[in-house]
Amino acid sequence: MSIVKIKDKTFETSIPEAKIKARIKEVAAQINHDLADKNPLFLSVLNGAFMFTADLLREITIPCEVSFVKLTSYEGVISTGKVREVIGLNVDITGRTIVIVEDIVDTGRTMRQMLETLKYRNPQEIHICPLFVKPEKLEEKLKIDYPCFEIPNDFIVGYGLDYDQQGRNLKEIFTLVEG
Repeated sequence: MSIVKIKDKTFETSIPEAKIKARIKEVAAQINHDLADKNPLFLSVLNGAFMFTADLLREITIPCEVSFVKLTSYEGVISTGKVREVIGLNVDITGRTIVIVEDIVDTGRTMRQMLETLKYRNPQEIHICPLFVKPEKLEEKLKIDYPCFEIPNDFIVGYGLDYDQQGRNLKEIFTLVEG
């Protein structure tokens, strides 16, 4: 188990890279099966989902498209509870099948706001594909179609997720060590 220090915090390995990649391959196979005739638009939520999106799309074998949106609700290790859209969607999604690719769903507030915003653009259907879900922290009722991992309510970094903009480049997932 590796230990990394990012700024003033210490983190230890909790999910190795090989396990992440294997699970993404399984989820991609399910998406390939379920959406085979849909030409889905994968809507990647930046910054945290960029690595996940890249690896997921490498495993997608059906015709598809990708676009990006940037939302934020975190400052440091704390969710502010206030979601602001930073970069908006610039493609027409009318009648489209959308797959939202998100790094982590914890309270679900960010996802709920995103779903509300997207429904006014008249997509045919929307699927949610997060790398991580924190079931014990979830406050919103969401249909999460393609979760990769359910994790405890711990603060994690790596594989695109950050602590104060640091640690996104780590290949594994690291959990904050208390103390």
